[in-house]
Order: sequence, then structure tokens, then C-alpha cells
Amino acid sequence: MTVAERIRTDIEARIHSGAWRPGDRIPFEHELVVTYGCSRATVGKALGALARTGLIERRRKAGSFVAHPQVHSAVLAVPDLAQIIAARGEEYRWQRTLYRNVNHGEGGDIPLPAMLVEGVHFSGGEPFALERRLIALGTIPKAATQDFVDEAPGAWLLAHIPWTSARHRIRAVEAIPAEARALALRPRAACLELERMTWRTGEPVTHVRQLFRGDRFDLVAEFRPGDG
Repeated sequence: MTVAERIRTDIEARIHSGAWRPGDRIPFEHELVVTYGCSRATVGKALGALARTGLIERRRKAGSFVAHPQVHSAVLAVPDLAQIIAARGEEYRWQRTLYRNVNHGEGGDIPLPAMLVEGVHFSGGEPFALERRLIALGTIPKAATQDFVDEAPGAWLLAHIPWTSARHRIRAVEAIPAEARALALRPRAACLELERMTWRTGEPVTHVRQLFRGDRFDLVAEFRPGDG
């Protein structure tokens, strides 16, 4: 475990245990530098990772504070596209297009080493969604033994690795030429982009970007008065 990971783990433990409550200030960066005997850049890396997961809030000149939980009007589940397509009465197929280890440079929020898997989900013989996924091998080492040829990585993760928290980002985008060709769309066609990060007890599991044809996919949430 690196020093940055140790700082992050220690702070997460204090927050999850209730020792540090929402609104509490966590130690200043210079205090953490002294405590852990490391550089300010290392502390910044740890705090940046915690801020991205929503556990802390960094305020310019004021320091970092335990974040207050966000309130959402609806919660999106982590879907299994194979089940969604089958429920529509259509034939599902997954086609893997890229598979390799990542050891430097492109992990983003996922710690390295990681497994990079790209592919296309098909519904009724037609492209339904593109997927680009990174899986943290430090958290899920047995993912390295899977080739994800016959089963999409998302379905495998849902079946084998229970997640404890997730973050979604959804937006409308235009398909770039390569994406449009892969989805059998005209250039710059409207698509729905879903970006998701999942964690298991605070440890990153996977980061995925899925691009859906805008004319084939809706996000629907059902709820009742008082939910949430």
C-alpha cells in the first residue's frame, strides 16, 4: 500500500466509523505531511481521491471537511444489459473488441494495475451500446483470469463482486465518427453517455463508460411520494 493509499484508508475509516462527522474539519495538509512523513503532493493525491468519491469537501483556503451526504430524488441501479435486453424479448450478444492490462498512464480514478476491456453490446443483432471499462486488479485480482469473450465484464462483476457504493454521471453527447460507425449511426448522432464508478467497502472496483444509441435507450426511475 502506498502512502497516499494509507492516508486515504485512514481517513475513510474515521469517517465510516463516525469518529469524524459531516462538517468536521480533517487535518490540514501540512499536518498530514508531518503525521505521515510524506510530501504535500502525496497528501494532495489522497485528498483528491477522497473528494472525487464524495467523502470529503475541499474548500479553498479553508481546508477539507467531511462531506454531508447528497440527497437524490431517484436512485439508478447498476444494470445488467444482458438481462435488460432479454426482458425486452430480444437476443443479446456481447462482442469484445479490446482486452489488455494497463500498468501506467490511463487508469484515471482506478488504481493500477488494471484490466481494460472494450466491446459492443448487441440487441436483436444490432449495436445497442459501446463499453469501455477499467477493472482494479488490486481490488479484484481474479478479474485477471477472465477473458470476457463470452460474458461482458459488467455481468461478471455483478455476479461475483458485490459493490457497496456507486456514482453515476449521465449526459447527452454526440457520437464521434468511430463511435457512430460502431453503433450504426450517422455521424454526430445523439447518444446517451453513462459513466459509472463503483466501490467495494471504499476500494475502487471499476470505472465504465457506456455509450447508448439515443433512439434505443431510456433511463426510467419509479418512485412514490416520500421516497428518498
